[in-house]
Amino acid sequence: MDGQAIASDITISLSSHGTTEARTTRCPYLNWPKRSKLDRGIEGSLNKSSILALSLLLLLSGCGYFEQARRDGAYFEDDGPPSDMGPDPSTISDAVPVIEPLSRTGNKPYTVFGVQYRPLKSADGYREKGTASWYGRKFHGRRTSSGEVYDMYAMTAAHKTLPLPTYVKVRNLETGAEIVVRVNDRGPFLGGRLIDLSYMAARKLGVVATGTGRVEVMTVTPRTASVPVQEIVVSGEQVDSVFLQAGSFRLRGNAEALRHQLADNGLAGITLTKTWVGDTLYYRVRVGPLSRGKAADQGLERIRAITGVEPRIVEVRH
Repeated sequence: MDGQAIASDITISLSSHGTTEARTTRCPYLNWPKRSKLDRGIEGSLNKSSILALSLLLLLSGCGYFEQARRDGAYFEDDGPPSDMGPDPSTISDAVPVIEPLSRTGNKPYTVFGVQYRPLKSADGYREKGTASWYGRKFHGRRTSSGEVYDMYAMTAAHKTLPLPTYVKVRNLETGAEIVVRVNDRGPFLGGRLIDLSYMAARKLGVVATGTGRVEVMTVTPRTASVPVQEIVVSGEQVDSVFLQAGSFRLRGNAEALRHQLADNGLAGITLTKTWVGDTLYYRVRVGPLSRGKAADQGLERIRAITGVEPRIVEVRH
């Protein structure tokens, strides 16, 4: 070896939540100074294998991307909560279970860190206790294993083997607090953890500050099917009914939150539809169909009172 410092930029491949990426961390323990004459005089006693072994030992004991450095549930230094606190958790409803088809992606066997995982064919009767962790801003806006966009303010979660999507109830074994989340991602793959919650779900369950918590996870069976409503715009003169569009979002989690908010306030006939506008997919929350006139006017007033936003009227023609 020459007198230059041993390279200290260590690239580690990490797989988490269906995303594989290379992270580079600088480890100060491996920044060796140039050798002195004394060093050169005794270099015969240190061969390359010895130096490599010492370097690896220092790396394992001092660098921050290994599980020991994440003790007490601390999140990665490049992940964590958003710069602001975000919405008040009390205003965010739990995920509402509905019957959905399995995702086209994320349900086949896969391997992470040399371990092969085989997603379950069915979540019926699933119940398990373990450790919950959470993930936040680093993955916000990125694709999940199911192909959806991760929204850290939505009530979602990641699980290694449950079918995508699956709805589960998560109970904090220390406090008794309970939430319902929609599993749409894969993970966590570190520390033998059972489930990774979104930032908002972790706030509602009370595990953001601690980073992890002991939980029980059990599947929740949808009581009714969610049937997408197709927007009908057919030529004709008579307008029989209308839909009230309460919101249109690029992130599904935001649409789900609005849908739950409307449902919690007693509105019925709420649907969530997917619509492509150019190359962008939008999730639209609508109420209806409503008879044109008094029923539509009352619905409009209720949505405005709940959300503070004027809904858009979508006419259905026959």
